[in-house]
Amino acid sequence: MSAQVQSKGRIYLLPLIAVSLSIASCTADHRNIKHVSIVGVGASFPAPLYERWLSDYNQKNPNVEINYQAIGSSTGVQQLIEGTVDFAASDVGITSEQAAKIKRGVIALPITAGSIVLAYNLTQVAQQSPQVNVPTTLRLPRQVYVDIFLGKITNWNHPRIAAANPGVSLPNLPIQVVHRTDGSGTTSVLTQHLSAISPEWKRKLGAGKAVAWQVGIGGKGNEGVTALIQQIPGAIGYVEYVYAKQNKLPMAALENKSGNYITPTPKFVAQTLEAVKLPANNLIAFITDPTDAQSYPIVTYSWLLTYHQYPNRVKAQVLKNFLDWAVIEGQKSSLELGYIPLSKKVVLQVQSAVNKIAE
Repeated sequence: MSAQVQSKGRIYLLPLIAVSLSIASCTADHRNIKHVSIVGVGASFPAPLYERWLSDYNQKNPNVEINYQAIGSSTGVQQLIEGTVDFAASDVGITSEQAAKIKRGVIALPITAGSIVLAYNLTQVAQQSPQVNVPTTLRLPRQVYVDIFLGKITNWNHPRIAAANPGVSLPNLPIQVVHRTDGSGTTSVLTQHLSAISPEWKRKLGAGKAVAWQVGIGGKGNEGVTALIQQIPGAIGYVEYVYAKQNKLPMAALENKSGNYITPTPKFVAQTLEAVKLPANNLIAFITDPTDAQSYPIVTYSWLLTYHQYPNRVKAQVLKNFLDWAVIEGQKSSLELGYIPLSKKVVLQVQSAVNKIAE
């Protein structure tokens, strides 16, 4: 089951992205590179952007094959540890314990950023019931969406949802929670936020790439959760913004720490990211409950993880060339798809880190 992501009139099925790329003029030891194959796996969060990058990069560079498979952050990091891939992608970077297992060293690059949204499906009900009046953006208070995921609020016409949406006629319809089944950076970002705003959530479920969900049904990857939300009337689930946007799913406006209801637009997400300070030693940081009055509350960078040392120097150089392109030219397509371009300061940090590959 896979949600579709559209780009420039074409339709791509995720999570598998396999795009042949090439480099027209890259040399090593003064010899032209004829063919290099690079393999990466990991997070589904950045997969639509990676697909665009690989397609755009291919037009200028004809001889390097880069395959990326979106199979979840947990699996991506594990395969990097096992040495079966050339790079990985993770929405939570990599822990010091995991990094210590990689003898070749690891470099974490915040390569893009975006938001986690609560997408829902009340469209069919509203179309079939004239008395139901559902706005395109429902307002959900902080403790309301916590209690939905805890299974304490189970119906869409619950008084606490109605109180936050005056003038709205909500349906008498069960809420069907949809969550991830795979080890997911998206799940980790969401549950870090829920743990930060709810002592009950922190005590009962905590934060992590996988938690013991008390309610709901599971889908694999952002695309699997998106597909289930589309199919189930009354569903609500968490996905990366791009998946909801491309599949035209309504997204909730979430109450932030200042008490304001904020929609996950690029403007408000970028404003939240300004408060994230990336440490120089590993470029990994999170903000679980932003304090700015206009901040959207659930945002994250997504990291591309490379080795520090590559046995194949040509492969290392090819990967560095692609990464240098991604943080400059590649960022130009971020907003179009719904991601947040890296700030100039973060670009400089990433470029410095890329230079350390194969040093």
